[in-house]
Amino acid sequence: MTALHALGAGELLAGYSSHDFSPVEVMTSLLEHIDRWEPHLCATYLLRPDRALAQARESEQRWQRGAPLGLLDGVPVTIKENIATAGDPMPSGTAASKLPLAQRDAPPAARLQEAGAIMVTKTTMPDYGMLSSGLSSFHQLARNPWDLRKTPGGSSAGAGAAAAAAYGPLHIGTDIGGSLRLPAGWCGIFSLKPSNGRVPIDPPYTGRAAGPMTRTVDDAAWMMRVLCLPDARDSMCLPYQDIPWDDFDAGIQKLRGLRIGLLMDAGCGLPVDSEIADAVQQAARLFEQAGAIVEPMQPFMTPAILEGLDHFWRMRSCVDLAALDPQDKARVLPYIRDWADSAMGMNAIQVFVAATQSHVTRVTSVNACRGFDYILSPTSPVHAAAAEDPSPTNDPLHGLEHIGFTVPYNMSEQPAASINCGYSRSGMPIGLQIAGQRFDDLGVMQVSRAFELLRGPQHAWPEPPPANA
Repeated sequence: MTALHALGAGELLAGYSSHDFSPVEVMTSLLEHIDRWEPHLCATYLLRPDRALAQARESEQRWQRGAPLGLLDGVPVTIKENIATAGDPMPSGTAASKLPLAQRDAPPAARLQEAGAIMVTKTTMPDYGMLSSGLSSFHQLARNPWDLRKTPGGSSAGAGAAAAAAYGPLHIGTDIGGSLRLPAGWCGIFSLKPSNGRVPIDPPYTGRAAGPMTRTVDDAAWMMRVLCLPDARDSMCLPYQDIPWDDFDAGIQKLRGLRIGLLMDAGCGLPVDSEIADAVQQAARLFEQAGAIVEPMQPFMTPAILEGLDHFWRMRSCVDLAALDPQDKARVLPYIRDWADSAMGMNAIQVFVAATQSHVTRVTSVNACRGFDYILSPTSPVHAAAAEDPSPTNDPLHGLEHIGFTVPYNMSEQPAASINCGYSRSGMPIGLQIAGQRFDDLGVMQVSRAFELLRGPQHAWPEPPPANA
């Protein structure tokens, strides 16, 4: 039998409804499981077992009365540290923070808790969310449950590790260049970066999105049913649509006749590892066998575009760090300081050219994808780096060389998911990115579910090391 802490959201809700088990039993199992894993993973921030158990008891009473609070009553959830939860400090992953207390829940946290989900813990992130790793000057180093020597990715580092390690079924992170999908790929889970504005956030920012991180597409669909409710605080919020997020009836038939682009060269950054290329190409063959029309795509990103995005973000961080007191700036992770300070010599023209690359990326991406229903690519060109490395290159002057496949869809506002499509010889997961046309979030979910049905048997999820390890 599947342990209670490892059940999906739908299974938990069915069990609560039938009284086969209660939210208290689930929470007790989950907290014991986290207690075994957490000394090794360091994925949590503000883990409060007593509070979670108290909320589970309240949920249990509601289920006993047959009056659940909302769609996710009693389902455990983790929330990334930079998504505000009322009354909690927000360090943004950095020791330089003054730990301001959030005055109210950010939209994703509000929607989940209004639906009755129980926030078990918040999850860790690197300084200011500007690394694809779990390295932080504030939090302990987060690690990948598949191999504790490896990074879970980032910046939704703790969320990726927590999902793979079954810290409950539902986890939410954020993404501005790959921070949902990169950890998803390296941790073997599913994640959707929605069309920008589909999931309201606060504060909104160009390319920034919040989305689910789960073991299955179905669990992500449960989250999307509440996350996409509107919130006026997001000035980029899309008009509300009553999207049937759980509409997976077509199954594999969804793929028949679709025109699929296969992008194996990002056009910039690191080359694709041969094991990753083989796994993605095998996934494309499964799409073809299911009736899709798969055509190779030419790269549409360029080194100049990626460099411009990098330089603009460096300048943004340079300005932010310059506003800190010198003693606080000294607490920022040295890699981030070096990366940001490298922008000090940029002149006005260079900053302007760098800033325009967000729009160039948007136009280029939309034009390149126009002739296809969906795009397949690697999520990352490389495998998970060492846990202690801030980035795959370990070089602040070339720190974004691994986001060439993911960042275009942040700027173009298109939905893009990552789903596991294989494993390296060493047993590490490999992510397949599935991107769609703007606003076609449901289609990306349906194609991801179809692939979930098509792909071969998956490796068993990692388990905590023995107590004496």
